[in-house]
Amino acid sequence: MIPISIHAMLLQSSPGGGSILLLEFGLIFLIFYFLMLRPQQKQRRQHDEALRGLRRGDQIVTSGGIVGEVIHIREGTKDGEPVRSMEDQVTIKTGDTRIIVERGRIARIAPRSSEVESS
Repeated sequence: MIPISIHAMLLQSSPGGGSILLLEFGLIFLIFYFLMLRPQQKQRRQHDEALRGLRRGDQIVTSGGIVGEVIHIREGTKDGEPVRSMEDQVTIKTGDTRIIVERGRIARIAPRSSEVESS
């Protein structure tokens, strides 16, 4: 295998070698984008939508591994309208304890028991 620097010098010494090199780097970037970046962006968007649709009674798992049931969501307001952000305080019940976590720290929302039975 030829090291990249030697490969680049060989391409630049031939006529039109610079454009071939740019084309190769462009193709590598496109492959990287479609295999790595785009799926991560799509997954992040789906997770954010699920967090915005969080409701009372949902079973959640926090990023720290705490499992609980949502019992109250305190949403911020702007101009009198509720605004759902990742800093909203979510009160969860886990065992006999109530814990307040930020909406953005919720790692996963488990399906409701009624949704599992209907599937």
